[in-house]
Amino acid sequence: MKATRTFFQRLRSYYLLFTGGFACFLVALSVLEQEGMSRTWIGYLFMFATIVLYASIGVLSRTSNVLEYYVAGRRVPAMFNGMATAADWISAASFISLAGGLYLHGFDGLAYIMGWTGGYCLVALLIAPYLRKFSQYTIPDFLAARYGGGDGDGRGGRAVRILAVAATIIVSFTYVVAQIYAVGLIASRFTGVDFSVGIFLGLASILVCSFLGGMRAITWTQVAQYIIILVAFLMPAVWLSGKHTDNPIPQLAYGKLLPKLSARENVLQNDPKEAEVRAIFRQRAADFEARIRTLPASWETGRAEVQRALDRVKLRNASLLEIRSAERALIAYPKSADEAAHDWAEARAQNLARAEPITPHATPYPGDPETSDIKRNNFLALVFCLMLGTAALPHILMRSYTTPSVHETRVSVFWTLFFILLIYLTIPALAVLVKYDIYNALVGSDSAHLPNWVSYWANVDKLNPLFGISDINHDGIVQLAEITIDADVLVLATPEIAGLPYVVSGLVAAGGLAAALSTADGLLLAISNALSHDIYYKLVDRSASTQKRVTISKLLLLGVAFIAAYGASQKPGDILSLVGAAFSLAASALFPALVLGVFWKRANYQGAVAGMTTGFAVCLYYMLHANPILGGSAAGQWFHIAPISAGIFGVPAGLLTMLAVSLLTPAPDRATGALVDYIRAPER
Repeated sequence: MKATRTFFQRLRSYYLLFTGGFACFLVALSVLEQEGMSRTWIGYLFMFATIVLYASIGVLSRTSNVLEYYVAGRRVPAMFNGMATAADWISAASFISLAGGLYLHGFDGLAYIMGWTGGYCLVALLIAPYLRKFSQYTIPDFLAARYGGGDGDGRGGRAVRILAVAATIIVSFTYVVAQIYAVGLIASRFTGVDFSVGIFLGLASILVCSFLGGMRAITWTQVAQYIIILVAFLMPAVWLSGKHTDNPIPQLAYGKLLPKLSARENVLQNDPKEAEVRAIFRQRAADFEARIRTLPASWETGRAEVQRALDRVKLRNASLLEIRSAERALIAYPKSADEAAHDWAEARAQNLARAEPITPHATPYPGDPETSDIKRNNFLALVFCLMLGTAALPHILMRSYTTPSVHETRVSVFWTLFFILLIYLTIPALAVLVKYDIYNALVGSDSAHLPNWVSYWANVDKLNPLFGISDINHDGIVQLAEITIDADVLVLATPEIAGLPYVVSGLVAAGGLAAALSTADGLLLAISNALSHDIYYKLVDRSASTQKRVTISKLLLLGVAFIAAYGASQKPGDILSLVGAAFSLAASALFPALVLGVFWKRANYQGAVAGMTTGFAVCLYYMLHANPILGGSAAGQWFHIAPISAGIFGVPAGLLTMLAVSLLTPAPDRATGALVDYIRAPER
């Protein structure tokens, strides 16, 4: 007990010292900015100083001990495990994209906050304490033992283990690609390097932490990362809150701003210039619809027109810039009628979306009765998927194994919720504050004299611009409908939108980087441990030495990291969509087996195999069938439920299948019942 208290006090001293040092670093950079240091160098210092810090912790925490590598020696105090789990949890989606989602969708964006926060209540009540009582290394370990006769080595245990490993890999890989994509986005913006180069710079930091020290290195790095995440997220929110409300506590102040925002929305909704721009977008959508109806003739006519335009500029000896522009138009033109149908359908949908009226920020499920019902159903379905997905995420549940006792695990979940709420209660406030700032400072301004940050963010990704303003009606004034903003860019651009010093922009970038890196570390470790421990050690070579097991885990981690980095470099989709898919898959494949494994002795391996397979298959089928990006069609949606909420079908399918098959097949043996009694018995 005394040793534990001494360890806790030593950790507290270290991290208080770290926090003080980080504050001094911020003050020093602020002074250097005032003295004329360039923004480029400030960006370099923020990115590389934090990466070196994380790498240093990783090097100091290196280990080849299996217990330390997999579960940090089971000696992480509850408060610090809560901080580490919060950093593991607050991914790029939470830090970068969630406020942007609330900005764009208003009330509907609260589904993420409600679902993710509620999910942690399920973790605390249904799963985490029982995993700690089980005291192994991975989630497949628990499922294999529970459904494999207590030791996990029987036929049923092996089958369940393989399925659990497959689910862990697919869920974690989908999630980690989103984190590495965010790393590339941040690095390219704040250091000026190419997006792909930024991805591999961030990857180096991820690997130094997770590769050398496994869970031990990741844990102590994540505690430091949480401190940076918290400071980075709160500072611009506090600043904006003081600017607009004279109250520096954004969580309390933004409620006073909502009526003003609603009033501004009404003014813009009834503005004739805004209506004019929306009408132009509707006409553009109608033009694309007409082209689609007259395919393939419209494609052939359009291609001939683009070719003639290029010939004309060449004949009249136009400038090189005009010639290159005409050449790019020809290159970008669809190569076939089928490609034209796809591209024009996308363009039609985009223009129709921009022609929509302003979505009231504070109004739940706006629209006519039918639209309102669809939005409400999707809201509830998303909350359901995020809650159950949270309770089944392997990289989060793994942290249940790292505390000294079951009691510490329960306390750790409390601390995790507390540290997450410090961020999550600020996110809605930040979305309102930024929206109010844009609606009043940017909308209505001169489009010929835009702030510098507009061009900065427009040039980060020229193929798919993250931010843009186009003078659609050529009146020289910025209308709201002329602004395009990606959810993934809002938080990163907030300091510049608010006119804060560039040091704050660098701080926010460092926070976003910390959020992405901390989650990526945990996800990669979950994948590599599943492969090295659950597949190699448990199924291939039970005689492998501890040194060999850790070495194989490190090599697998390296390979998975590079594959994930390559996937992220292909820019597969927006961060929130990728993360949402991971949660639906986790809920469908793992949640019923985990919960029934703890609370229903009658559940057997036949039911678990059937339920996990069915739940995952239904969820994946719906994602592919109803998502146009993945080759499906919006017409294939069931009850108008969006593909991101596919778990609303996968979870019931898996649960009902598991219940039915378990009841129709023999009950588990006594060893399985004894294991359930053991993990559910109170700790003495």
